[in-house]
Amino acid sequence: MIKNVVLDMGNVLLDFRPEFVLDAFCSSEEEKDVIRKELFNGPEWKMGDRGDIKDKDRYGLVKPRVPEKYHKALKDCADKWGICMDPLEGAREFCEALKNKGYKVYVLSNASDLFYDYFPKFLPLDFFDGVFVSSDYLMLKPDVEIYKTFLDKYGLKGEECLFIDDRQDNIEGAGKAGLNTFRFTGDYEAVLNQLA
Repeated sequence: MIKNVVLDMGNVLLDFRPEFVLDAFCSSEEEKDVIRKELFNGPEWKMGDRGDIKDKDRYGLVKPRVPEKYHKALKDCADKWGICMDPLEGAREFCEALKNKGYKVYVLSNASDLFYDYFPKFLPLDFFDGVFVSSDYLMLKPDVEIYKTFLDKYGLKGEECLFIDDRQDNIEGAGKAGLNTFRFTGDYEAVLNQLA
């Protein structure tokens, strides 16, 4: 029986949109292409999510690979990318509906230390029964160990959890750790129906 709903954050609760950030701070398509490649798709992004570096360190690490004329836009994108983390429509109501139905609600997300700046604007951390951020534990989804560590931390049984993520690789990792899974495609009603 499912007692706990474990939610990914990006593209399940909040809308992670690098293009929004690039549009805000870049003045040409070429500038966007360079910063997209080196910042959002560069190795430092995962390093931040894994906790190997802090968000504030990312600009200095990426900067040597970016032409000097783009450094100001790169700095703005690196320092202010959290502006894109808006709640998905219906996300708050979905979390509240889960609580009202008696489920314990957790967040398990790959995220850097900036998580603690933008996420509480969505819902207070203490709304959730637990919030597990990858960078705090030096591990990443879809590694099976992150799910096992999450279960151990909160004393949960995998068979009593439904893990919801938009990425298939993360779903597969959770399944290997013994959690029930649901691939999220934007439909909160479908999740609630799965639980009914």
